[in-house]
Amino acid sequence: MADIWNTVYEFVWSEQFWLAGNYTWDVLKNTDNGIYHPQIADLLTSVYLSIVVYTIRILFERYIFGPIGHSFGLKAIVKKAAPVPILENAFKQKKSPSNEILQHPHGISNHRLISSLAKQTDMTVRQVERWFRIRRNQERTPVFKKFCESSWRGLFYFFIFWYGVYLHLDKVWFYETMQAWAGWPHHHITNDVYWYYMIEAAFYISLLFSLFTDNKRKDFTEMVIHHVATLLLMFMSWTNNFVRIGTLVLLVHDAVDFWMESAKVAKYLGYDKLCERLFFIFMVVWVLTRMILFPFRIIRSTMFEAPTGIGIPTVGWCTMWSVYNFLLCILQVLHIIWFYYICLIAKDAFRGQMEKDSRSSSESASDSGGDILESKENRIDPIKAPTQSLNGVVSAKVKKMS
Repeated sequence: MADIWNTVYEFVWSEQFWLAGNYTWDVLKNTDNGIYHPQIADLLTSVYLSIVVYTIRILFERYIFGPIGHSFGLKAIVKKAAPVPILENAFKQKKSPSNEILQHPHGISNHRLISSLAKQTDMTVRQVERWFRIRRNQERTPVFKKFCESSWRGLFYFFIFWYGVYLHLDKVWFYETMQAWAGWPHHHITNDVYWYYMIEAAFYISLLFSLFTDNKRKDFTEMVIHHVATLLLMFMSWTNNFVRIGTLVLLVHDAVDFWMESAKVAKYLGYDKLCERLFFIFMVVWVLTRMILFPFRIIRSTMFEAPTGIGIPTVGWCTMWSVYNFLLCILQVLHIIWFYYICLIAKDAFRGQMEKDSRSSSESASDSGGDILESKENRIDPIKAPTQSLNGVVSAKVKKMS
């Protein structure tokens, strides 16, 4: 058993995999030369710190964001439908009539179905329709909860981004990415970089676990992949002291998230115009950071500058360096997928604005965006609802992304 364990240990912590060239783990041991190398044991700090971060989140949501949400009329409790076994069974069927009712309330087939259920329950057709609407809303996360979640994430991203900017002002690799590799592996980890890494890792650990309790997003799978890839990048870069490039990856990612969460908060509070502006700022920052800086500055540096900076012709393909690049590319693929959705949002918003401007002033309110509140999960089809305003399209799509 001991031999098997030693074999696995040597395989997982192979120096040929983790360290380039002929370096051994001894090179990362701390001595009295004034240089602090990152240690694997340091990663436990982020795990313990994640509990603190999650506790702070609960306190903020309960005593700060919660009261703010209540002051704007957001309700934490969702109205529940009265227990009606016949309707409940119909609702839980594979083809739930609730979805059809809400999308096509005046369809002939749906009308017959609703009429049949009404006769079985001694209810009116309108009462049955209303029951399904309330029951369906029970499955949704309350806007109050979404507001608290986005407020917390937005607050964290705001402070951690500007702390990251302040931290990098005196770091040479912030201005010249080649310096992220020069002198490796003897890169001294200062206190500000240490705590920056630990706090970021703690936040993503808390986010990863809270994904299963927070509002279920449409891109749940992508977010799990994103958080896991981010944590792997952070832990691996810390283990073999690729920390300098790691701080740049974190900074680029934090730059955009605050604007997205702020747009959601504005939507939840009913400030649609502000939601529009914040969303388009988010879109511009996304393009600058995740579509330009990240691939053409950071990934380029890890792929082409790293081997030169480390001081050897090549670091090999079966090494941590290649895995690091692979994970960075996974993140970039996710960025491209999300950017595609962002472009669809912008396209729908622009189309909605153009059509709004071309309408006459005599159009009724129901023709100018009222359908937004009644459509399924506020998801608007620009073909079926050609008269929606820019407010409606952007707000609905932002809500969809949440």
